[in-house]
Amino acid sequence: GGVGAPESLPAIPPCLLEQAKRRRLPDRYLADITGTTEEAIRQLRRHLGIHPVYKMVDTCAAEFEAETPYFYSAMEQESEWIANRELRIADLTEGATPPASSPPSLGGGGGAVPSASSPPNLGGVGGATPTPRKKAIVIGSGPIRIGQGIEFDYCSVHSVWALREAGYESVIINNNPETVSTDFDTSDRLYFEPLTPEDVLAVIEREQPEGVILQFGGQTAINLAGPLHRAGVKILGSSFDSIDLAEDRNRFERLLSDLNIPKPPGRAVTSVPAALEVARAIGFPVLVRPSYVLGGRAMEILYSEEELLSYMTYAVEVSPKAPILVDKYVLGKEVEVDLIADGTDCLIPGIMEHIERAGVHSGDSMAVYPPQSLEPAVLDQVVRYAIDLSRALQVKGLMNIQYVVENGQAYILEVNPRASRTIPYLSKITGVPMVKVATQVMLGKTLRELGYTTGVWPTRNLIAVKAPVFSFAKLHRVDISLGPEMKSTGEILGVDTDFSRALYKAMIASGIDVRSGGHLIATIADADKEEALPLVAGFVELGFRVFATAGTARFLQAHGIAATPVKKIKEGHPNMVDLVRDGKVDLILNTLSRNKQTELDAAQTRRASVELGIPCLTSLDTAKALLLALRSHREGVQCLTIDEYVAA
Repeated sequence: GGVGAPESLPAIPPCLLEQAKRRRLPDRYLADITGTTEEAIRQLRRHLGIHPVYKMVDTCAAEFEAETPYFYSAMEQESEWIANRELRIADLTEGATPPASSPPSLGGGGGAVPSASSPPNLGGVGGATPTPRKKAIVIGSGPIRIGQGIEFDYCSVHSVWALREAGYESVIINNNPETVSTDFDTSDRLYFEPLTPEDVLAVIEREQPEGVILQFGGQTAINLAGPLHRAGVKILGSSFDSIDLAEDRNRFERLLSDLNIPKPPGRAVTSVPAALEVARAIGFPVLVRPSYVLGGRAMEILYSEEELLSYMTYAVEVSPKAPILVDKYVLGKEVEVDLIADGTDCLIPGIMEHIERAGVHSGDSMAVYPPQSLEPAVLDQVVRYAIDLSRALQVKGLMNIQYVVENGQAYILEVNPRASRTIPYLSKITGVPMVKVATQVMLGKTLRELGYTTGVWPTRNLIAVKAPVFSFAKLHRVDISLGPEMKSTGEILGVDTDFSRALYKAMIASGIDVRSGGHLIATIADADKEEALPLVAGFVELGFRVFATAGTARFLQAHGIAATPVKKIKEGHPNMVDLVRDGKVDLILNTLSRNKQTELDAAQTRRASVELGIPCLTSLDTAKALLLALRSHREGVQCLTIDEYVAA
């Protein structure tokens, strides 16, 4: 086997490897079953000349010659790939000989040079056709899914526009046709390719760009930083070491300690005994999650060793190679910052305060800009920590920081060395073109050259509320209760000059359309009853009639609030679900209980509310926001013209 291959390469018969690649078996899979590495398989393919060619998507259905720069890979012989169509046509018309094949330099960063038996010319081109313009590749975020949505596509598109404005030829790699970044006129060339190291490196080798931009494709793109760096690809913006320092839990904790920036106690573990040791040392409840995953997947708040043991089995299945993060759960107020830095200066366009307390994923939480309840001393901490971190990490481009605030102290929860889902909202409300500025910084400009300095951008006379949008009616087996694992499928923005009116607009836009004077079901966990009391009283003042399960009804009645008892499902009929299905309920307030039987009943009620389009709130913070919004509605809601919003 492996005829003609150097001894250092895997001994795989060339014909067998060629058959495997024609069936599109990934290098990673071939490495696993042959006991070698993905890099070794890639080097063997290069040695044997086994590589993809690129076909153009026929957008004219064979009626006319298609000229749209859409490409996809195929393991065939003929390539339809031409980097610069006009230049190549001119060359061929004049009888010029196509440029000789030369060993590709990956991303202009040096990198490994192929052996003498390099892959042959594909489509008459040995790499990208020379053009007068520099070239950069933007990595997209792939298919839209929970945890990584259209907000990242916004970032990719605006980055491409900024590249074009700077005179660069722009190339996008993305595999989702239902996005703006994959429109025919967005970039100079588009590749519909899986966002894996193998497929991305193949395009990079073909295009030979100045560098690759990873910051706008969410966690999917950032996870490519390691493989691309090891292949010698130049990453534009924050370096691989900067990205790894932010993503590697142990390195990041040491950095925080050196900078004297506090974080909730905890650490990364790779075994069940270590997880138990950490949990016992810091005390329950603990917040646990795998590292390097999207949308808070498999993130949970655990209250006992039994729950932790059960969780660890599941988490290892979700992320078998990544450490599990075990942190003390801090029940405080979450704050989020998106910044642009150039390694020296750090611009903070805005700070967003979450309405739901810590424990609800940032993508599922409502947030307000500018903050409405944070003390100046806390805001100073948030800004100081952000500037210190950006300089220590040598951030060039965007970075997202999430904090939790408890007793006047801000703690760092996590840092994302990339764009976040709040970038489009902050750009719109602050007027700072964040993606454009970040892209210019990645290309070598400084913030001062662009007219910005270190610090917080001045706030406008507008208040914006970001609210999540859910698709529970289509996700039949998903419980609607909110927690640390993200479930929302979109977001909206409510804007006004008054906080309560902005809240009301956000509620309406996100589908929570509740009128005063309806019927409310309240089923409140014992731990939440005291906090819920003034909220339920507020809804009664607005004319709501209250139904409540037995325990909640007794508590409300004891405090002077009229409440009609309603049966739980196991207690017979008519029960909570019957009331919902009979159309006798306009709003449900249900906080989560740790009693399993109570939760089974509550889950059925929540599911019935989704099927019938009845708002169901599982967070008291959301209920408080709704109450404030409904009170503002009684005073009337104003809508301004676009010009008035811009002038505010």
